Amino acid sequence: MKALLAVVALVTSACAHAHGGMVDLSVYDRTEGRRLPVYWHEGRAYVAGKPGNEYQVTLRSRQSQDVLAVVSVDGVNVITGQTAEPSQSGYVLSPRGGLDILGWRKSLSQTAAFYFTALPDSYAARTGRPDDVGVIGIALFRRKVEPVPQPQPYGQGAPAARAESRADDRLGTGHGRQEYSPATRVTFERATSAPAEVVTLYYDSHANLLARGIIRDPVRVAPRPFPGFVPDPAG
Repeated sequence: MKALLAVVALVTSACAHAHGGMVDLSVYDRTEGRRLPVYWHEGRAYVAGKPGNEYQVTLRSRQSQDVLAVVSVDGVNVITGQTAEPSQSGYVLSPRGGLDILGWRKSLSQTAAFYFTALPDSYAARTGRPDDVGVIGIALFRRKVEPVPQPQPYGQGAPAARAESRADDRLGTGHGRQEYSPATRVTFERATSAPAEVVTLYYDSHANLLARGIIRDPVRVAPRPFPGFVPDPAG
């Protein structure tokens, strides 16, 4: 049994982009008040972040039982600050529940806000771990279910048991302002040692995703000098 952290306040019903079989994952730009669209490219999901904007990671469980989500941003565990591994502490999602992860957890009451920033200013780079900047990952675990004891007849015992843009141009996540974000410790025994599912979402600036062909500009039709006959004006 390992002590873990679970956010108390759950997110209200927000339309999340489906991304995973067990949990929906989305990124919400807190500065502009909008959920970032997901772009798919060669089997990977991407969102475009705007440098300087604060954001949050939103999870919504599809499961009818508790789920443990070990969350990493830029290869760093968002709770402990360790280089992320699936075996570490995470957040517990209640059945069909969800939560907003506002930033790096500093205590049971405070987080330091996530914000998009240049790679050298990212928390991962500032702590000497720049290699995995630009990715959000979630390792998901189901709770171990204890078998219900069965009554035994007398006399019987129990049965035996990489990007094209320059590295410095990449977008990362900074360690921002501290704010109130309550949590409490709970215990969660995992059903398996390996994750039941891993969900991955990549991010970079709009310019970089455009340069890499992940985002494509809409085709603009050139105006015509002679489009046709004169129509009646509106009204």
